[in-house]
Amino acid sequence: MQVILLERVSKLGQMGEVVNVKEGYARNFLLPQGKALRASDANIKSFEDRKVQLEARNAETKADAQKVADKLDGETFVIIRSASDAGALYGSVTPRDAADVATEGGFSVDRKQIVLSKPIKDLGLHEVSVVLHPEVTATIVLNVARSTEEAELQAQGKSIQDLAAEADAEAEFEIAELFDDIGGASNDEDGDDRN
Repeated sequence: MQVILLERVSKLGQMGEVVNVKEGYARNFLLPQGKALRASDANIKSFEDRKVQLEARNAETKADAQKVADKLDGETFVIIRSASDAGALYGSVTPRDAADVATEGGFSVDRKQIVLSKPIKDLGLHEVSVVLHPEVTATIVLNVARSTEEAELQAQGKSIQDLAAEADAEAEFEIAELFDDIGGASNDEDGDDRN
């Protein structure tokens, strides 16, 4: 099916282009959301008549989106989740979770604007794209942790694995010291018996 795009559509084309798409994509996504019109002679003529208005509206929404992107880009949001000792989440962080924490942080973000490059299924810092306009994208960081204290440590650059390794090393050191103290005490007792 041929459609004429009323706005830029990622991986498809620019405003005003006539492109071939599958019927289901056009019928279920492009046409209902007002992103395209069927490419008939009447619709092409109608588009040409409204082209200046559409371009002006597009420029205005792009400028608004850019203002939000300038504020949002690079922001870090903390998401508290329960996880195993190895750092694997019980579940995953969804686009809705990301949108909710961004909204709580004072930004108007819809879950449909969040793009996860891969599922977030472990603790740590994860970069996520936010598509505010077809031509404007911001990147935010989700700090997924089990507690706010853990989130602060992760923000300083320490991973859960590093913290676990430090705790294990500290415990082994304390055990070794304890055995050295016990061994030294038994040697002292053995020395007292010989006299």
